[in-house]
Amino acid sequence: MLKRKIDQAAGLLDANEDVSEWLSTVLRHPALFRAHTALAVTVMAGLLPARDRELAVLRTGWLCQAPFEWSGHVELAKRMAGMSTEEIEWVTIGSTAPGWSAHDRAVLAAVEEMLGNAMISDETWATLAKTYDESQLLELPILIGQYLGVAFLQNSLRVVLPEGYQGLRAR
Repeated sequence: MLKRKIDQAAGLLDANEDVSEWLSTVLRHPALFRAHTALAVTVMAGLLPARDRELAVLRTGWLCQAPFEWSGHVELAKRMAGMSTEEIEWVTIGSTAPGWSAHDRAVLAAVEEMLGNAMISDETWATLAKTYDESQLLELPILIGQYLGVAFLQNSLRVVLPEGYQGLRAR
């Protein structure tokens, strides 16, 4: 689907097909779009389990109050990571919500600590290191940074939510 939208925006598909406001905006800087997309594809297909990736992206989106990012990833979390509506509600509370495993709590805490202190604490690293290998430990802060940048850009551009997106109400 993304390749189709890129091709369309680049004039390779029928101009009558709809391209989102978000895509048409970021395509105004093609080199940046290519680099951003390459990193996004790398982390989305990376070494982190889908559940961990979506927990981190959702917590980042929620803390940044990024309606486009949040709404889109609520659907991905349900479809790709099997997360429940209840778990998505817990993400809005964060690492202190009851019900999380120690690992899930550490993934959420990593986001909270990066946004609050610009680093992951030793305690959180130690918990993550019990289940992650070195590559996964490197990938998590890159993933969080990638989606922090997306949230900043989408919020700054005041991206209009596409039809069907519920914004921060999505669960």
